[in-house]
Amino acid sequence: MRLAANLRALLARYPELAAVLAAAVIGLSVQRPLAWLAARQGINVLLAVLVFATAVTIEPAALRRAASAWQRLLVALAIGATVLPALSWTVARMVPAGPLRNGVLTVGLAPCEIASVATTAMARGEAAIAAGALIGSTVVAVAIAGPLLALEAGHAGFSPGGVIANLALVVALPLAVGIALRAWSATARALATPRAQRAASHVALAAVAALVALIASEVHLSAGYATVAAALVVFLLASAVIGRLLGLRAPRPVAAALLLTTSMRDFAIAAGLATAAFGPAAAAPLGMYGILVLVWGTAAAGALRRRTAVPGMTPQSAPHRPER
Repeated sequence: MRLAANLRALLARYPELAAVLAAAVIGLSVQRPLAWLAARQGINVLLAVLVFATAVTIEPAALRRAASAWQRLLVALAIGATVLPALSWTVARMVPAGPLRNGVLTVGLAPCEIASVATTAMARGEAAIAAGALIGSTVVAVAIAGPLLALEAGHAGFSPGGVIANLALVVALPLAVGIALRAWSATARALATPRAQRAASHVALAAVAALVALIASEVHLSAGYATVAAALVVFLLASAVIGRLLGLRAPRPVAAALLLTTSMRDFAIAAGLATAAFGPAAAAPLGMYGILVLVWGTAAAGALRRRTAVPGMTPQSAPHRPER
């Protein structure tokens, strides 16, 4: 009884996590119609909606504050473009060849998880760094994902240009439009109101839940998923170690941002990447990764917040972002 009460309290505190878990159950239970949607650009449409809804919550001041730590941010982006893709390629070898391995391979190519901005703020970290890492890593992903997938996949007939065009359409374009609208004087005041921010967060959360359901609809649980789960856990732990090393000797708020943005990769964008490169079946492991990374992010944020608690200290101001 006490365990059940504690679980209910946890889910009530983090409703986004509850929504993701519920969506995963729905996706596993009602697979055929959702798989039909996934095969017909459903993932890409929801991904574009998610990126736009999140972009309009990024305040211009948060972007300007990121300039103070540009050197560490550049190092983190370089690690994300080199070490993490190599890491995901390595752990993917744990999974038998096929769509599941291809899905694991794309995790390291994804940019920072959008929710890492929110978890950084929860951890009393520097949310401006997280916002800068999110935008920078998305731009890097658009630029390098296609060529790296061609190199890693190594199969004939794969077009890097198609992946680049897909990322530009469903990630770069809605991100740029959302940020521009938030910064444009004619719309900035309306989008900055609490009501508009809550609406954007609700839309983003709904898009995330729908994405998880679509991705889970491609999951056909079998003994093979034990190796997928093991590979994803290894990737998550190793990326957390890398994030911790990036923050050595940095102020705690900056270190928290680097840890969370490095270790939390965007499962939704990875799913879109896997779908574009290998087909919807390759997106199946990403729902599992999404749940793992959200549990890790919220748990790490709570631990970091307790460690950095100081009398009179307030959390860094940050965009009101959904924890997805």
